[in-house]
Amino acid sequence: MESVLSLQGIVKKYHNHIAVNNISFEVEKGTIFGLLGPNGAGKTSLIRIITRITAADEGTILINGEKLHGLHPEKIGYMPEERGLYKKMKVGEQLIYLAQLKGLPYREAKQKLTAWMKKFDILSWWDKKISDLSKGMQQKVQFIATVVHEPALIILDEPFSGLDPINANLIKDEIFALKEKGTSILFSTHRMEQVEEICEKIILVNKGHKILDGNVQEIKQSFKENLFSVKYQGILDVTAPQTTGYTIMENKNNTLMLKLDSDTSPNMLLKKLMENGLEILHFNEVLPSLNDIFIKQVEQNNE
Repeated sequence: MESVLSLQGIVKKYHNHIAVNNISFEVEKGTIFGLLGPNGAGKTSLIRIITRITAADEGTILINGEKLHGLHPEKIGYMPEERGLYKKMKVGEQLIYLAQLKGLPYREAKQKLTAWMKKFDILSWWDKKISDLSKGMQQKVQFIATVVHEPALIILDEPFSGLDPINANLIKDEIFALKEKGTSILFSTHRMEQVEEICEKIILVNKGHKILDGNVQEIKQSFKENLFSVKYQGILDVTAPQTTGYTIMENKNNTLMLKLDSDTSPNMLLKKLMENGLEILHFNEVLPSLNDIFIKQVEQNNE
């Protein structure tokens, strides 16, 4: 698939500190890609390099197959974690100003901004000062400023911070809509449940190094531990010697958490449970969460 963003062997040093150490990854067209890592991992340095706020010391960055240059920021929408709105400016004039910085003529900018503000039901905020808005309201304005020029690549750093569940879902729906239109989205957050819900692929960085990357579901499959959840009806005799082939990790509210031996298949497990007189109501494999994988990989990398 065509890559909108390609990083190849990126290195960034600050004095004697290596913030980014030989990192490579690609963001394909029309995908949502998670950039993950603990504080100080190198995520912000990578974003600053992609947006040309700073430059890499080594390596190559391609935007749609072209080496990164001074005109590319117009094709990128960047929503930083620390919001960049001018508190004393009115919403409308600030959005027009920011849209013009991205290359939109005044008339087109006003037309597109009006449409976005109607979609978010905030057109009445046009003449309000940013300082008069709540953090969540400012977040919606910042999101519009990020996407109004229809960039090929959008970088979102903690986009749901300060949003209530309704407005978080509103922004989430727009992110998915942009993806369906072919926009590529680089998504950075510490909230792993959001990553599982939104992202197709991820990269996990720590201490400037890439320690994990790939498809989210494939990563979860690769870290599975042969755990199964079984909801049942019947009486389980916990005093009887345990049947070989699995270990009972938990038995609570008629739900078993089982760990299978490596030579036991799920079908064999089901057969053994039913032979013990249990009626199986629900049976599924338990995959590790991204949060669990994140913590485990970072801790191992820190050792």
